[in-house]
Amino acid sequence: MSGSAFNAFKSRVPVAWSPKLYITLVRGLPGTRKLHRRTLEAMRLRRCHRTVEHRTTPSLLGMLTQVKRLVVVETEEMYNARKQADEQRRALRPPLVVSHAPPPKPAAAAPEGAGQ
Repeated sequence: MSGSAFNAFKSRVPVAWSPKLYITLVRGLPGTRKLHRRTLEAMRLRRCHRTVEHRTTPSLLGMLTQVKRLVVVETEEMYNARKQADEQRRALRPPLVVSHAPPPKPAAAAPEGAGQ
């Protein structure tokens, strides 16, 4: 899955400031601290690979700092580019037409041996 949010996170794309942030949970909740689970619940992240949209506020940035190992943060431009790439990858392609008919024979221009 080359267009996933986690791969964008691994590529270390520099994140510019954006009024909206898209947050995706990429790590599971079992084994995490109760404080982190409650923080993720406050951000409406309850399942892996789910994305939520939030306005950029100081309180949200503080929550993201707390659970930065569990989530991936994308700006609006990054999110839209990833979604557009997913749509292009999943788009219907023209059907593959296979013809089993023999190829057409070339037109005979001149009979062989007529010029000798």
